[in-house]
Amino acid sequence: MSTPFPFTAVVGQDDLRLALLLNAVSPAVGGVLVRGEKGTAKSTAVRALSALLPAVDVVPGCRFSCAPAAPDPGCPDGPHEPGAGARRPARMVELPVGASEDRLVGALDIERALAEGVKAFEPGLLAEAHRGILYVDEVNLLHDHLVDLLLDAAAMGASYVEREGVSVRHAARFLLVGTMNPEEGELRPQLLDRFGLTVEVSASREPDQRVEVVRRRLAHDDDPEAFATRWAEEEAAVRTRIVAARELLPSVRLGDGALRQIAATCAAFEVDGMRADIVMARTATALAAWAGRTDVLAEDVRQAALLALPHRRRRNPFDAPGLDEDKLDETLEEFGGPDDDPDPDPDPGGPGGGGGDGQPSPDDAPQGGDTAARPEAGESGQSAASGAGEQKAVRAAQPFRTKVLTVPGLGDGAAGRRSRARTEHGRTTGARRPRGALTKLHLAATVQAAAPHQRARGRSGRGLVVRRDDLRQATREGREGNLVLFVVDASGSMAARQRMAAVKGAVLSLLLDAYQRRDKVGLVTFRGSAAEVALPPTSSVDAAAARLESLPTGGRTPLAAGLLKAHDVLRVERLRDPARRALVVVVTDGRATGGAEPVVLAGRAAGLLAAEGVASVVVDCESGPVRLGLAGRLAEELGAAAVTLDELRADSITGLVRNVQGTQRTARRAA
Repeated sequence: MSTPFPFTAVVGQDDLRLALLLNAVSPAVGGVLVRGEKGTAKSTAVRALSALLPAVDVVPGCRFSCAPAAPDPGCPDGPHEPGAGARRPARMVELPVGASEDRLVGALDIERALAEGVKAFEPGLLAEAHRGILYVDEVNLLHDHLVDLLLDAAAMGASYVEREGVSVRHAARFLLVGTMNPEEGELRPQLLDRFGLTVEVSASREPDQRVEVVRRRLAHDDDPEAFATRWAEEEAAVRTRIVAARELLPSVRLGDGALRQIAATCAAFEVDGMRADIVMARTATALAAWAGRTDVLAEDVRQAALLALPHRRRRNPFDAPGLDEDKLDETLEEFGGPDDDPDPDPDPGGPGGGGGDGQPSPDDAPQGGDTAARPEAGESGQSAASGAGEQKAVRAAQPFRTKVLTVPGLGDGAAGRRSRARTEHGRTTGARRPRGALTKLHLAATVQAAAPHQRARGRSGRGLVVRRDDLRQATREGREGNLVLFVVDASGSMAARQRMAAVKGAVLSLLLDAYQRRDKVGLVTFRGSAAEVALPPTSSVDAAAARLESLPTGGRTPLAAGLLKAHDVLRVERLRDPARRALVVVVTDGRATGGAEPVVLAGRAAGLLAAEGVASVVVDCESGPVRLGLAGRLAEELGAAAVTLDELRADSITGLVRNVQGTQRTARRAA
């Protein structure tokens, strides 16, 4: 077994270390979500934490790690009689991004159930992580149905498996830690709320600290055992402090003054629901126990707010995380209770903070989220494809709820919420012979396949003789996420500032829709003399929104170049992910200028996309009293649907009237 990097040897990252230690003291805090760029010791710190957790007593032979002093009465391996048990280290179980539902919650042995009549259950990762750590690296890339199962188990402390008439329930209490890189996509807000604490991490910009990081990493890689020995004393001190804090935790008093500050803070930052209040209370209590105190102070409440609220106050996906610390201090001062300690000790002492590296200890570290918002439009550099008459970037209008745009047909892409797809999860649409291990039994089809052979198999009594060849796998249909590629006209033909604000608002609305439907997005812009890929296909709609806001306009309209660039992007993406289907959204007024025969070239480029069967939508941005209808002609050449900016709104009266008229025309043609 490889020797993990010592927890106390991690340089800096005080917020991260403190959040992990608080959950080690009080697992009821609800876990940690660690957000940050790659290479910032997220995984290293989480893996190192498991070595600090106290060992656990378990019932010998129990696959569900029941405590011998108080075994789970509903344990599938039980019942267990209370008594002495075996002692083992706390586990850290990693959940791979590509894991199946059966691997997470466990699986019933369908073949044994049918052939032998026994209810055999194979535990999953939730059972293995009971009374330990469940670590999900890149949790934002985990399929939604797995995240739902995971967080439900974390909230209830138990896992329920119900399949083919058999029910299994077992305890599943663990410290949930997820890490993610925001550049690869965000978690849905309702899932963010299920993590107790969140921490934003980034690499240090201090040369001395970066040097120390490299020095320690190289020393560990050269001789892990010797490096661990150097830090053994600090590791033991932190382990002892965790045990002491756990013992002190039941004695910590959360007074009315601290509760009033917690409630006022959650109300001031307009967080939804009451979970934030509860998590803040538990975090503040754990902070006091970690500091060796039996009373919760205002400083504990402040620290708890900085860890528990940043991910809960986001009103939409494009809001930057973080808290206004001046507002936080004002709220705490206004609602300070009479039972607060007027002269708290800012340094409770004790081991486990900086690990002897000269860094501030976790409980002394200044905390806080990233309060930097997106830059104002026009502050970033200008695009390389500049053209004549270039204008300063225009801010987008307010986003709105858009009509649902889908790709026709049935696909096989990644799970999402937009288009129909063959998936492992969804409604059952048929049956087939299993390819590999059987995961979803189609019971009716299995019985139907076995029935004609019963006489030849010598069936006796009322039992049904089922063989492996009779088993049928259920085929299911769900939804998938698509690649939505925006092709945006940023030329002078749409350069009126108010008009461009409306266009950007529409694209921002479509980005918000893509985020909610778990799509990848890309952004191609064209103006001047060429087109450019402003954003390669990514799961981060935040990045797309930021690029959109800083997009300057002006110059000619190379429409053909924009369509050809989109064709190139789709070709490359098809090689990377053949199963993911694309939806091209062209935002333009349809005009084409610059070069020889620009309209003809645009038509040829559109025909190229249409010939490959690319699903497209044209958002017609033409305005003014004189309408040329060029966007509609482009839609015909693409074989695409055409909608105006007004019709793009889900609640648009114009779109409603158009749909009604279309239905009436269809009815007349049918008659």
